[in-house]
Amino acid sequence: MRIILRKTLNDYSEKNPEVKSHLDAWYWEVKHVKWDSPTDVKKSHSKSRNVGKDIVIFNILGNRFRLIIRVNYIASIVYIRFIGTHKEYDKIDIEEV
Repeated sequence: MRIILRKTLNDYSEKNPEVKSHLDAWYWEVKHVKWDSPTDVKKSHSKSRNVGKDIVIFNILGNRFRLIIRVNYIASIVYIRFIGTHKEYDKIDIEEV
């Protein structure tokens, strides 16, 4: 998959170094997979949650952080939309990511 806005992950990792290795691992794993549907995401990340047809939420570092992506399955592109703690997540509108 092609991942857009890796800078978002890097910037967040600089402020929260404890999550860096987990975000790096997620990035490299996703970069080398091909997802054709939400079912494919669920197969590779059983604890991910599909919200609608193109939004996926991942729990990172033992559920301390949330990573939200949008997936264009046809073009094989992942857009990083949000990374933050559950408290930060509670402040966003999932429909606007």
